[in-house]
Amino acid sequence: MLKIYIENYYPVATYISYILTMTPFKLAAILYFILNTVTLPVFSQNLPLSVSQALNQSGISESAISVYVHEIGTSQPLIAFNSDKPMNPASVMKLVTTFAGLELLGPAYTWKTELYANGVLKGDKLQGDLVIKGYGDPRLNLENFWLLIRRLRQTGLREITGDLLLDNSYFDVPIGDPAAFDNKPFRTYNTAPEALLVNYRTIELRIIPQPATNTVRIITNPLPELIDLSNNLKLTRGKCNEWRNTIGADIRVDAKGNSGASVKLNGSYSVNCGEKTLLLSLHSSPTYTLSLFRQLWKEQGGIFNGKVRNGTALDERLPLEIHQSPPLSEIIRDINKFSNNIAARQLYLALGTTTGNVPATLTKSNVAIRQWLISRKLDFPELIIENGSGLSRNGRISAHHLGKLLLTAFQSSVMPEFVSSLPISAVDGTMKKRLNGTAVTGRAHIKTGLLNGVKTMAGYMLDKTGKRIAIVFFVNHSKSGNAQLTMDMLLHWIYERP
Repeated sequence: MLKIYIENYYPVATYISYILTMTPFKLAAILYFILNTVTLPVFSQNLPLSVSQALNQSGISESAISVYVHEIGTSQPLIAFNSDKPMNPASVMKLVTTFAGLELLGPAYTWKTELYANGVLKGDKLQGDLVIKGYGDPRLNLENFWLLIRRLRQTGLREITGDLLLDNSYFDVPIGDPAAFDNKPFRTYNTAPEALLVNYRTIELRIIPQPATNTVRIITNPLPELIDLSNNLKLTRGKCNEWRNTIGADIRVDAKGNSGASVKLNGSYSVNCGEKTLLLSLHSSPTYTLSLFRQLWKEQGGIFNGKVRNGTALDERLPLEIHQSPPLSEIIRDINKFSNNIAARQLYLALGTTTGNVPATLTKSNVAIRQWLISRKLDFPELIIENGSGLSRNGRISAHHLGKLLLTAFQSSVMPEFVSSLPISAVDGTMKKRLNGTAVTGRAHIKTGLLNGVKTMAGYMLDKTGKRIAIVFFVNHSKSGNAQLTMDMLLHWIYERP
């Protein structure tokens, strides 16, 4: 313990030379002073008693958890419990993706989306096709796509006589089954990455209780014409718990998602839930993008009666317009604070293009991540990072190694951007409703993860003396849903620790 203390604060050689000149009495006095007045780093392979008791009450075995706690700037962890065991981190895997993104791409990195004329421009008419080329923008949402279309109209172009061509050539990603992960193919988080992904292909159903008429109103945005909606929801006045579980959605689409969808909402909805939003991804990219383009182009006074096709932009032509996404420093706030799986997967694919090697593939991204880890002297042989989002049954990393990543990130030049992207306890993101009104309120930046059988958290917090602590807690167990109290007890112990 004396060796650890000396190494942390003064050169060892200086202490050794000084100690050799001491009398036994002086040496004993100094040792007594250090051991009784200085708080030394303590390493433990055991859980704090309060955490262990909460874990026992949860019905989760100790073998199903992994904990790593390390004070920034010290040489030994405070707790390392099963910390070398590879476990599924769920969405906490996004910490690897976003830290790598900040260091490899830079906080100011942006994605572009380009518009090209595949034809002849005469006055305000394009005699030919309009090409939209995507580069994987994770934030080409409704507002930004509208802005791109508006800027195109401001060039003076009014009429497009040909078709809309969608260029997805920047990504080479196999087409997957959106139902493969959890048999919920229409949930937005199961949307696959695409180089040209407009508004996540999302239809928003705004659910609004109407107590005056004892009904539930549904507003469809942005393309109500693509949905045949039947609203059979009954308004109730009970507690608002898991409101999604009280709604039954009977969804019918054709196999390719190329036509309108039928959505029947059954079940109940409590007035105490207020307004909520249900996001669905029901249509193929060509169908969705064409419909949205037509709507926005018409709103701008433009004329377009063409169809949609996949195509590529000709390299020798100059773009009509270029849209730049918000910077990566802003994008990762969505990824980490709100656990945006689609944006994380888009970012992960961008990592593979850092050497200029396109199109982007999952294999190239995996190689880029591992080369980056080696450059940072981080050896994670157990790491399995399937798609960068943590939405995976196969993802693996140890709590010890994720803890080392957090320690490395805190010494990085991108530390401010990285830490500020994490949810703050009782303040925002996925931690907004946790630890409210406690001593830990506002003192922890924690990324959470949740899958069936998996519950995790990782990040940083300030203890009561102002010391910053890196924390990783994994639970892989059928009763992982019971683990929240245990995790909260660990945060309280870290804050109050002696």
